[in-house]
Amino acid sequence: MNKKLMAVAVAGALAAPATVLAQVQIYGRANLGVDNYSATGATAANSDFKARNRVFDNSSRLGFRGTEDLGGGLRAVFVIESGVNIDTGSQNSQFGGANASTGFLASRDSYVGLEGNWGRVTFGRQSIYWVQGVIAQSGANYINVDVATTGAIGRVVGPTARTSNVVAYNSPTVNGFNATVSYAPNSEAAAANANTNAKIWGVTGRYSGIVNAQVDYAVNEAATPAAGSAQKLSGLKVGVGYPYAPGAQIAVVFISEKNDNLAAGVTGFAAVGDSVKANAVIVNWEHTFGNMQALAEVGKVQKAKGCTEAATTTCDNTESTGYMVAGRYLLSKRTAAYVSYNRITNKSNATWDVSGGGQSSASASGGFLPATSAGADPRIIALGVIHNF
Repeated sequence: MNKKLMAVAVAGALAAPATVLAQVQIYGRANLGVDNYSATGATAANSDFKARNRVFDNSSRLGFRGTEDLGGGLRAVFVIESGVNIDTGSQNSQFGGANASTGFLASRDSYVGLEGNWGRVTFGRQSIYWVQGVIAQSGANYINVDVATTGAIGRVVGPTARTSNVVAYNSPTVNGFNATVSYAPNSEAAAANANTNAKIWGVTGRYSGIVNAQVDYAVNEAATPAAGSAQKLSGLKVGVGYPYAPGAQIAVVFISEKNDNLAAGVTGFAAVGDSVKANAVIVNWEHTFGNMQALAEVGKVQKAKGCTEAATTTCDNTESTGYMVAGRYLLSKRTAAYVSYNRITNKSNATWDVSGGGQSSASASGGFLPATSAGADPRIIALGVIHNF
């Protein structure tokens, strides 16, 4: 009798988690391959990054997501998504430094919240002013990297990307329109007697219909220092895509970013306190025919403005042009093999880099070559496989 009771108790204990797990989806992506990277032609001597062969991982991830029906049209939602470097099993990017979006739980977009017919409110680590949605997906979802996924344009830094400690409201979609408002109180680690008015906020508007459109605006304000005004980073992106056929789209993205009251000087570029601005235009094309998908992209960063013109600082020759061409063979709905070619041509004082997903072997910060390597031209030739599960 005791054995029967024990069997029933064990069966019940095992059955209870199964009910919970039925609401949870395990998902992810593996995106790896082999490539050749270089960044040569630097203005300064001995500042090139010589060609090297690499086994790369780009934005592989493992995630858990689920919902719970709370009744009355209200649902609880959660996502816990973690970046994984399958090539090394570490947190490091291709250049050897840490990638904040890999190597630990919830390193990618992760949140919990409530949703209903009024929209969704979520709390956690979430993206603000990052990638281009359905308008330009090459680097985000299709291949290793493109010129549109970088968070900076030339030497001017973007306001933010994947951001910790965010509260966000995502509206319902009405007649193809949808919007997200995000806020991060960025002073949680402020020291004693330090000002706590730092903050990051952003607004994204989207439309899907005859055309696809997305507008992003974000601001990252540092806390006011004891003397002087605080550094402020802001950015605007406006993208429009025309899906002229199933699986095909031509899109244009305009980007304008500004760094007010720079907290630190930049070698060969700007001085402390400068307010610098740069614009860029990116054209993206994708076309699917049968099991083949063709991708191409070109981006142009215009000359920066606002530098102190002096012997060691100038905005001259800060223009860049980036190119990407790629082809994918769709082995199934979830798996594709691809080849891609990325190149950025920098003028003598420009430092734009192929950096989406930590793909650069030169960059110590997203979007930039080291200042000493200004003028170098990053290039990646890649062969990869991407599998979504």
